[in-house]
Amino acid sequence: MSSRVGVRVRDGAVVNEHPVHLLVSDDRQRSRGTVFFRAWFALPFFLWLALWSIAAFIAALGNWLATLARGRSPEGLHRFLARYVRFATHAYAYVNLAAEPLPSFSGQSSYAVDVEIAPAERQNRWSVAFRGFLALPAALLALVFVGSGVYVASATFGLSTDFGLLGTCAFLGWFAALVRARMPGGLRDCVVWSVGFGAQLWAYLLVLTSAYPDPDPAVALGELPRRSDPVGFAAGGDLRRSRLTVFFRLPLAVPHLVWLALWSVVALLAAIANWVATLAQGRSPAPLHRFLSAYLRYQAHVYAFLWLIGNRFPGFVGAAGSYDAEAAIAPPQAQNRWSVGFRLLLVLPAWFLASAFGSLLWTCAFLAWFAALVTGRMPRGLLNAAAQALRYTLQVSGYVLVLSDAYPYSGPCHQEAAGPPPAAEPAVG
Repeated sequence: MSSRVGVRVRDGAVVNEHPVHLLVSDDRQRSRGTVFFRAWFALPFFLWLALWSIAAFIAALGNWLATLARGRSPEGLHRFLARYVRFATHAYAYVNLAAEPLPSFSGQSSYAVDVEIAPAERQNRWSVAFRGFLALPAALLALVFVGSGVYVASATFGLSTDFGLLGTCAFLGWFAALVRARMPGGLRDCVVWSVGFGAQLWAYLLVLTSAYPDPDPAVALGELPRRSDPVGFAAGGDLRRSRLTVFFRLPLAVPHLVWLALWSVVALLAAIANWVATLAQGRSPAPLHRFLSAYLRYQAHVYAFLWLIGNRFPGFVGAAGSYDAEAAIAPPQAQNRWSVGFRLLLVLPAWFLASAFGSLLWTCAFLAWFAALVTGRMPRGLLNAAAQALRYTLQVSGYVLVLSDAYPYSGPCHQEAAGPPPAAEPAVG
């Protein structure tokens, strides 16, 4: 999956071209003491943020009126509000374990998860006048990213949760960091992704920029890591969509959903047999592995079609390479019998996180449905965000089906050809 956002290198760091972007220098090392008491340590920063928000609200009204009149944000108001967004980003990165050091109260000092906002630019006055209305789709996405911890409870898909992607990753990361004194890379990157989208939204709402918030993880993270997991997923690059098939996407998907439900009954029995066999011999039997791999690929095809990640009508057999949004599954590999034996217990954290990704997948598809009806194209940012969410849910399914003992990787990444399990991967990362 390639991002439409270009990147540049400065001081050895990859920086994207969006006017609101993050610079991440965190090394993921954590002190168990500061992790355990993180909420208490963060309290003074959020009290200060609440006070600062009062002044920022007044400044934002002035900035909106001035930009509406002049077509450009006044330099003084722009600097003040940019510092506010920067401090808020530092505070949320700290409390959600994306960074370790205490941030400063000024919003000026650099930080382990820092945000840069481009200088004031000319803006379209119509866009400025209707900024609150135009920001509604991005605000809906923000509900999914941050959950009820900041805004209101987000809609969910699957297991009910009000934490959002940000809170769920921070919750799981809290336990992992207490045990390992290190934040898993995937969870840290998901927190950064969520915080970065929030910074873009606030910069847009406060009229600091006319660039619309983009959920593409490459906007927040720049260059994404490249991985070759035993269960992977990659979406095609063609953004064109037929308005007619988009409008009738749900009824068109009904035959596939019915067939998938019937196939799931047989797949459940095969999964039980695969679990017993893998527990006995330490490797998934080739016939069961092929059957369950075809089932998982078909699941990927159906959900990619339903959620607008794919464009063409998929086939019914889950054939490898038959669709433009494809799940790649590695051949059977040796698996740890302890991991196999306690698979349903070990998968619980990933299942919890998969519900947050399910909310993101549903919301991206909902917004993309309207966008594709109007433009005949799938927005690149929504495609990449939805593809990351679907990749994770497929990896969770593959883990439950005992196709691999590689734990699902939560962070955004570029998926390459499926391969053997990566070495030394954190259990909830």
